[in-house]
Amino acid sequence: MTDESRREALKRMLATGVVLGGSAATAGYLYDPGGMGLAQGGGERQVRDFRVGAPELPKLAIAKSSKDPAELTRKAIDALGGMKRFISRGDIVAIKPNIGWDRMPVHAANTNPLVVAEVVRLAFDAGAKKVIVTDASCNEPNRCFQRSGIWRATYALGATIILPAAHRFREIRMRGDVLDLWPIFTPLVNADKVINIPVAKHHNLSKFTAAMKNWYGLLGGRRNRLHQNIDVSIADLATFMRPSLTVMDATRVLLRNGPQGGNVDDAKDMHQVVAGVDEVAIDAYGTTLIGEKAENVKYLKMGHDRGIGNMFWQQLSPVEV
Repeated sequence: MTDESRREALKRMLATGVVLGGSAATAGYLYDPGGMGLAQGGGERQVRDFRVGAPELPKLAIAKSSKDPAELTRKAIDALGGMKRFISRGDIVAIKPNIGWDRMPVHAANTNPLVVAEVVRLAFDAGAKKVIVTDASCNEPNRCFQRSGIWRATYALGATIILPAAHRFREIRMRGDVLDLWPIFTPLVNADKVINIPVAKHHNLSKFTAAMKNWYGLLGGRRNRLHQNIDVSIADLATFMRPSLTVMDATRVLLRNGPQGGNVDDAKDMHQVVAGVDEVAIDAYGTTLIGEKAENVKYLKMGHDRGIGNMFWQQLSPVEV
């Protein structure tokens, strides 16, 4: 894209209500309000529950019969009963990929844009009134959204792209073991349905990152402070956010030097997409892709013990397509 065409595209985005947040606009969501360990006085954990019914349908599907990311995504969701199981006509749908890093798709640090775009298309086909694609990036958001390819791929389908800005965060008391009062990115909690679309990859602190860890993009504040107790904070976030659907991108997997990567040799094509309603099970399966064991990833056992999901993913009788 030339500089002139990029300027014209950005003008068009602004004219249709897309929110762009530059470094000055996003600085406010990095403030530190405290919020760690404040829940020790007790109280019921807060939950934002976007789950749907249909317990008789499959809970986990693994697609690996194609090299086309869009086809894999479609097959995985169809195996669960199709997108209409999760999205109703007129819904406002928030989609949360990993758009944390100023990296290209080949680096496998962000969610594959073709996977995200297919979920957007399926949501609209199921009757969604509005589909929002958003994340609170770690690197500069404009560059992350553009270089990842996610902005271009999803905006072309009619998605509303929202970049983080200070006015879009609101303090919410989660009553977690580590996370209590914290600024939360409101586009992800104000929708009718929420779809989590993480990328499976190595993480140098938590060993593995995908669905449960992807909720870090829900937080403002000084998120790096949470790294001193990363497993509990991940479990707190997964307790708080219960999405309608999770679609894990494992088309290309970062095997080392995660979560940011940067060397194409650190990633490997695996041509898989995993979809389901159990984030713990999806993450537990994902650990096998990087040669890790689920029992060595502490936050998975915490999620299992809290009843968020089942770390023994084989017990869900996954459908393979």
